[in-house]
This record gives sequence, structure tokens and C-alpha cells, in this order.
Amino acid sequence: MEDLRLDSLEGVGPVTTRKLSDAGIHNIMDLIVRGPVEIAEVTGMDKETAEKIVNKARQQLIEEGLIAKDFVSATEIYKRRQDIGRITTGTNCLDTLFEGGIETQALTEVYGEFGCGKTQFCHTMCIMVQKSKEEGGLNGGALYIDTEGTFRPERIVSIAKANDMDPEKVLENIIVARAYNSAHQTLILEEAGSVIEENNIKLIIVDSAVGLFRAEYLGRGTLSARQQKLNHFVHLLVRIAEIYNCAALATNQVMASPDVFFGDPTRPVGGNVVAHTSTYRIYFKKSGKKRIARMVDSPHHPEMDVVFALSEAGVIDPEEDGKKKKKTTAKKTTTESVDSENPDPTEPNSE
Repeated sequence: MEDLRLDSLEGVGPVTTRKLSDAGIHNIMDLIVRGPVEIAEVTGMDKETAEKIVNKARQQLIEEGLIAKDFVSATEIYKRRQDIGRITTGTNCLDTLFEGGIETQALTEVYGEFGCGKTQFCHTMCIMVQKSKEEGGLNGGALYIDTEGTFRPERIVSIAKANDMDPEKVLENIIVARAYNSAHQTLILEEAGSVIEENNIKLIIVDSAVGLFRAEYLGRGTLSARQQKLNHFVHLLVRIAEIYNCAALATNQVMASPDVFFGDPTRPVGGNVVAHTSTYRIYFKKSGKKRIARMVDSPHHPEMDVVFALSEAGVIDPEEDGKKKKKTTAKKTTTESVDSENPDPTEPNSE
């Protein structure tokens, strides 16, 4: 981190360093993440000066091999993408959907109605990222930005036990930030750089990304302002994922589209701003006691559906859930007499 100090840049003296530090910009990485326009706004310096500082920061990071050059061949990009980290979901079905797991340096958006498993998926990923690389993890921690008050350490403990991991160590490697309004949510992300480096964060979760913006900006009159703020937030999330080489996972709420007469009227909130920024877009929906995950948008994944289930172990394959049910049924049949001619009236009619 000595090479990434602000005063290591040419032309950045003590006064400028203090201005930047007061604005929450503590190293050269933060300069790249925030960008010249925002730096000019938060520090009061003119835009030209901010652009020069950011360009110098980018050049230094290129020389140190921390970010890619401006012009590279497709071969180099292909080779670099072979080294991109992936976090397993712990299930064969979802790993098939993601082709190995959630990618680093990308934003994965998961949307769906309430109770479809978005938060349970986030809790499961908090554990999976801490596994070794041989087991499909990244040996890293998780930063959980909770905007809806739905983070439950009890679920982390139960999922960790199901994966034969020490619950205390798992909890210690999860940093939780509770956001109370949209401005606070953005501020948490802006100041996350030091937290990411100090705690070896490899997964950033925002649950949910749009909820607070949706609650505060009401009516068509505030739509433009909301979309601008939301656009800044999701782009900041993507830049952090790319610069710090970690995975970003954001959940999104849905709304019912009244002009849809046939098919599924469910649409994600946030409009084109979120749709264009997300690298991967996944739709979760209920199907009885099972859940369906659909790859809606991806640069290279095919559009496909997979079925998964939820249990005490978090997100699981439906086959595992079926095995547990068979075991339970077998126990019941050995202890209880079953009258085939007088079925249980509480059971649904198979006809």
C-alpha cells in the first residue's frame, strides 16, 4: 500500500492529499473508483485538475500491473479472463447456470418477488466465498450492505454448520453495514475501499440495491433525480468490483407491469439504468416449494432455467431436498399405519 499513497503521485502535495482524505479518498485506487467528476465535486477543485490527478493515478496503476493498459489484444483479454475468480454457489444447478459460479470483476443482479430466495442466496454466498480455492471459494471475506434489515447471523451460523465450517470464524469474516437511506447507502460504498483491503473482501453484497431509492423518490417528478443517483451507485459498485478484483452481488425488487396480459408481468425495478449496468441478470421465482433461476441477461451465457431449493443449509440442489423428504417419509411409514382406502383429508387431491 506504500506505492498507492496519494502523495506518491507527482503534483499531489500535503494540501491536496488532505482535501482528498477529508472526502473519503485515501489511496490511488479510490481515485480511479470515484472518477474526476465526483472528485471535483467533493473536494472543490476544478475539473481539469481532478482529471490530471486521476490520469496520473491510472498511469501509475497500469505501470504496476494492477489494471489493464488502454489498448490490449483480444488474446491478452482472453488470457486474463482465465484467471478471473469464481465463487461456487454450493449447488450443481446454479453453478451450471453461472458456468462455475459468480464472477469477480462483475456485477451480478438477482431480482424476484418476496420470498423467492434472494436474501437466502446472499447469506449462502457469504459462506461460500470463505472456502478455499480448491473448494470453489476465494479464501476471502464478504461485505454485506443491508438496506432492508434482513441480514440474520443465525442463518449464517446454520449454513456454516451445514458446510462443516466454524461459525465463529465465518461470522468474523463478514462485515455488515446497515444503510438507513439512499445517501448513506452510497456513502458506505464510497468509503468501502479501506475496508475491502483490510479485511480481504472478495464479495460485496447489496441487499437490496434499489429499495431505499424506491422508497425515498416517490412520483414521476422525482424519477429523473432517482435514476441519476441510482446510476451513480451501480456504476460505483461495478468500478469497485473491477479495481479491487472482487465479486459484486446485488438483489433487486420487482413490480407488476399492468400492460402485460399474457405471460409473467413481473419486472425488475430500476429501469434501464440498472439493466445496462448489471453484467449478469438473474430472475428468481417461486414454483411450489422449489425455486426457479433464469439467466435473463449475460454477455456470453445462454438463456436457461434451473431449479433449486431452500433449506437450513441455504441454497441447495432439489435432489438433496428430495432425499431428505424420502427419509422422513420412510420413517413415518414404519411408525404409523397408513390406510390407502382412507387417505389423509389434509393432503391435496392428486386428481
